[in-house]
Amino acid sequence: MNSGLFKKILPHLIAVIVFLVVTLIYFYKPLVDGYVMNQSDIVRWKGIAQNAFEYKAKHGHFPLWNSNLFSGMPNYQVAMEGKSILPDIPKIMSLGLPKPLNFFFLCCICFYILCISFRLKPVIGILGGLAFAFSTYNMVVVGAGHESQILAIAFMPFLLAGMIFTFEKKYWLGLVITILGAYLEIAVNHVQISYYFMLIAVAVTIPYLVTWIRKKDWKHIFITAGIVLGAALIGVAASAVTLLTTYEYAKATMRGGKDISIEGDKVTKAKTSGLDTSYAFQYSYGKAEVVNILMPEAFGGSSNKMLDENSHVVEKLTAKGIPEGTAMQIPPYLSRYWGGIIEYTAGPFYYGVIICLLALIAFIVIKTPLRWGLLAVSVLGIMMAWGKYLPGFNSFLFEHLPFYNKFRAPSMAMVITQFTVPIIAVLGLQQLLYRENSRGLLKADFKKILYTVGGLFVLLLIMYMAMSYSSPIDNEIASGISQQAKSDEIGRAVIAGMKEDRRNLFGAQILRAFGFALLLIGLLFLYIRKLIKPLVVAISLVVITTIDLLVVDKGYLNNENFVSPEELSSENFVPSVIDQQILQDRDPDFRVFNAGVNMLQDARTSYFHKSIGGYHPARLRIYQDIIDKYLSGGGNQNILNMLNTKYIIVTNRQNNQQQLIPNPNAYGPCWLVKNVKIAQDVVEEIQAIGTTNLRDTAIVQKSFESAIIQPQWDSAATVKLIKFDNDTMEYSFNSTKPQFAVFSEVYYPYGWNAYIDGKKTAYCKTDYVLRGLSVPAGQHSIKFVFEPSTFKKGVTIAYVSSFLILILVAGGLFMEWRTSRKNTA
Repeated sequence: MNSGLFKKILPHLIAVIVFLVVTLIYFYKPLVDGYVMNQSDIVRWKGIAQNAFEYKAKHGHFPLWNSNLFSGMPNYQVAMEGKSILPDIPKIMSLGLPKPLNFFFLCCICFYILCISFRLKPVIGILGGLAFAFSTYNMVVVGAGHESQILAIAFMPFLLAGMIFTFEKKYWLGLVITILGAYLEIAVNHVQISYYFMLIAVAVTIPYLVTWIRKKDWKHIFITAGIVLGAALIGVAASAVTLLTTYEYAKATMRGGKDISIEGDKVTKAKTSGLDTSYAFQYSYGKAEVVNILMPEAFGGSSNKMLDENSHVVEKLTAKGIPEGTAMQIPPYLSRYWGGIIEYTAGPFYYGVIICLLALIAFIVIKTPLRWGLLAVSVLGIMMAWGKYLPGFNSFLFEHLPFYNKFRAPSMAMVITQFTVPIIAVLGLQQLLYRENSRGLLKADFKKILYTVGGLFVLLLIMYMAMSYSSPIDNEIASGISQQAKSDEIGRAVIAGMKEDRRNLFGAQILRAFGFALLLIGLLFLYIRKLIKPLVVAISLVVITTIDLLVVDKGYLNNENFVSPEELSSENFVPSVIDQQILQDRDPDFRVFNAGVNMLQDARTSYFHKSIGGYHPARLRIYQDIIDKYLSGGGNQNILNMLNTKYIIVTNRQNNQQQLIPNPNAYGPCWLVKNVKIAQDVVEEIQAIGTTNLRDTAIVQKSFESAIIQPQWDSAATVKLIKFDNDTMEYSFNSTKPQFAVFSEVYYPYGWNAYIDGKKTAYCKTDYVLRGLSVPAGQHSIKFVFEPSTFKKGVTIAYVSSFLILILVAGGLFMEWRTSRKNTA
């Protein structure tokens, strides 16, 4: 090999090896033991996707409709395959590493490529890659099984790298990486993370654009715009099948707004275009909680971490006369977490003390306008993460920022700073160590750095002294304990003890951060005094930051998250005695209601049966209304019957064992009614189905009246399901008079078509959530077919785009090689 070429490649090869070694060390034991991750979201996904995989095994392709969750919904929201000639690029980029190693290696490599686009030293790229990859939130995401989210996070720096190469006039390389980055970012289908990246991309672009305009470099502006926007459009087109179907589906879901508001027994009209703010602003980040980025345990870490017997709660309770043995039993039931996310949090957004301090210092040493773009979007991300704790600002964004009202969990916006803070940090470190006359300039800035870091810790000390250490859940905790102990004084004592614990924890985290600050300042001081070289400083920071992050990360993703494949299967995918009893029923179409669990989290029932519950973050709006009104309190019998709920699983309170209750009153997959009652609006419609005998009377909203012919009752008339296929249902019908048939299938207007004797026929939404069809007298064949045009159109666009991507990437690489060779010559 050419020695010059080897010298160029060697630093990058070392970086790849470092990333591999760190990743392998972290996951060494479970990898050697052959264990797999026990990820709750993946387990649930397997539950709801099992029907689709069984269908594929039988038919050779995934169905478009999944009948096993929430009485039926589009399967392309669960498991989908498109058509493409492109290879598995993420697998190639991650060197074929198994999960979860591949996620962290991808994060490292993609951020390293971004650092190369900024022309940073490889050792600084290694620091940035490791800091970005092993940021604690990534551990939380992977541990929960949010795999599309971690992939979307991983590809953000890769896509930005393509943009930076283009901005720096490396057009061919920029074209290749931007196209691949856009394709990969969008293809993983985590729209919320991609949305945050778009905000970052805009913030990064503006400072460059201002510079180009000042220089009147119009040619570069047009070339850059053509490459970036063209690459984005091609990336979107390559994921057309996902985007088109998701956009269409969203209109019919909770994210598309609602027509009614349900509060207990009261139903009123409503008209919204997105999620409810009360729902969307769940998981809002507490304002002071932002200090987690450099103090991981300042707010207790996670909801799973509990107090121990050394808690001040014991001291406060014993002072109230509670025996010490009894008092020591209480802390293990109290969470250490006291931040703003009331619902549940699995861990903090921790980026590493060194990284945060370097980012802070960077604003002193970096003179480029890019810092202001990164600062602006970082502040925006934090303010968005505050959600309900900054209601005026976030309500305005929710109502006016395009598509923003489709997302929930504001705390996720901290992903913006998770990305921007390491960028600012590595840019700053490059300036500190490798700019011309770096020692002299650093010496001149050293007092400013000391004042800045000192000011940060003065602010933290003020917070330490000024905070009340109260939590939004304190009243709930105090109330529960007071009721149990029959004493308000005991409840107040527990909260007082918890506040002492929180104060001590916050103080300890300040001291921890201060220790790392002394290390950083000490290294910079030694560098100024010429006692160590810049490479030694950089390597030291790599080691310190990596150890810091990995130690913290072990509290959120460790060996306990792994189990043997056999254990994973036996705990989740082996049918119980109840399941086996139900599976003996060969009826082609019926549903099961597991009343012993939360029906919105019940993916296990979906693994074995057609369930009226399930697990999916975007449920059909009309079905969610039915859940809120009639099923959340244990199940309205009328509604269970119309949903063809043949079996109900309950939990026996005496022995905590499951018990099967057959429901002989279920209406079956289809039935004929004696009359159709017209409801004037959605409020009347949903209220009527709870009090009407739906076996005899169908409820249809007035807007569908034109598709209805009032039935003429014929006691000998029949309608019967003769074939059930996820995407096709066939029925036989026979009557001497016109009838109205109700089908126990969820109404979804975007793709389901009805045919009578092969002729397409209008049908209507019936009983609020089902399908109804007027059928003329005679003997007829009825067929419902799911044939969404968006899916077919999306597959075609994506397939054609995959050819275009391959041609442009191959051509771009060739032109980059040719240009590079010419420049070398």
